Amino acid sequence: MKKMLFAVLAACSLLFAESYQINTLSAKQLGMAHTGAGLKLGSESMHFNPGGLGFLDKTLDISAGATFIMPEVEFYGSQGKAVNDKLGTPLYVYVASSVTDWFSAGLSFTTPYGNSADYGKNWEGAGLLQDISLAVYALQPTVAFKFLDQISVGGGLAIYFGSFEQSKALVTPGRLNPLMQTPLAAHPAVPGIVDKYKNTSAVSATLSGDADVAVAANVGIQYDLLPNKLALGIAYRSEAKMKVAKGKTKINYEDKSDIETLNTINPGTVQIPALDQGNFEAELPLPANLNTGISFRPIEKLVLAFDWQMVFWGTYKDLTLDFTDNVILGVNPSTGEFVHSLASQKKYNNTFAYRLGAQYTVIDQLDVRLGVYYDETPVDDDYLTPESPSTNKLGSTIGFSFRPISNLSIDASFLYSNGSGSLGRDATSGSNPDKVGDGLNGRYEVQAWVPSVGVSFNF
Repeated sequence: MKKMLFAVLAACSLLFAESYQINTLSAKQLGMAHTGAGLKLGSESMHFNPGGLGFLDKTLDISAGATFIMPEVEFYGSQGKAVNDKLGTPLYVYVASSVTDWFSAGLSFTTPYGNSADYGKNWEGAGLLQDISLAVYALQPTVAFKFLDQISVGGGLAIYFGSFEQSKALVTPGRLNPLMQTPLAAHPAVPGIVDKYKNTSAVSATLSGDADVAVAANVGIQYDLLPNKLALGIAYRSEAKMKVAKGKTKINYEDKSDIETLNTINPGTVQIPALDQGNFEAELPLPANLNTGISFRPIEKLVLAFDWQMVFWGTYKDLTLDFTDNVILGVNPSTGEFVHSLASQKKYNNTFAYRLGAQYTVIDQLDVRLGVYYDETPVDDDYLTPESPSTNKLGSTIGFSFRPISNLSIDASFLYSNGSGSLGRDATSGSNPDKVGDGLNGRYEVQAWVPSVGVSFNF
């Protein structure tokens, strides 16, 4: 009888999301399309441009807040529409002090990388992804030196740590249907089992792990070319590698007795790799960033800002999972040796983002903000996967800050990001030779509504 082997990692998008960098780490600056490299932002400069921290003139400056990323990802495939609308909640806290007229220091806590997605257990792409939760946290101690009244240089270390969990189907809906074309169909138990899993995943795997600590450098310079009129800034954050050294896998059965019944009738009918009998290693790049910004104050109450951001996604060529020797994924046909690792081709490209923001002081207690941006995708159509369906994005933002007292600011903003319509993506990964077994062709339409709230205090 023909045996059916359900190979777990055939297409292997696995562990982490694509386009997983987060650029919503300030409720104030989100209102200006997240510009900031050329702006004096107090403690928040630690993220946007450490060089700007040198212009801090407060004994203590604190800013904290949260963003609520509400996506609507629609996938249109051969079996209809699937939707992911799982909420993501990046956080940030910045604390800094002007120690002397020429020296400032601070510490920040942010979530600069992450992803959340949930398409359900039984959708068309369940063999690639059912759900994922990835969070990378960063602690960044920063110092800045104002060498001249108009020039400040700053730098710090970004210390990353994080965790992930992802589930995918090993026996997808309908994968047992071919059994009805074999002699097994004559057994009285088989038709009922096959029918039970026509629209339901019979077996899934949940992969999880904690990442080792990784470190990157974050440096910048800001030049107040025309004091209080025109400022320039440039900042660079280096690449880091997040490594999961001892990832774990859990096998989840809808009803284990059904699989046992099929294998009792005919041993090996449904083979499940023993992923839960060992650990795995994987490494994910956190890409380098280059941010250049300019700010201009044409009149006292109005500030304009433009940022150009380059993200070095090109370093992400593949994702390799190395399992311990007791986990066998297959046999190398050339050598006859057991295979314990598998590489998923990514082949990302470097990208650019263009951001334009404006802030207007209506009264002493109220600032209002507007912004627009365009952000390129690093992913080619042939390598697009459902973990984070990356598209070119056009975004618009609005925000405000209200100061009930002089040293307290209540900040709020809203972003709408559009990757649908003409910006939607037709994924062709199912015909990509690097992703044999994927089979998932379709169209992604992506939108996101992103409110952000925060509070800042200084004296």
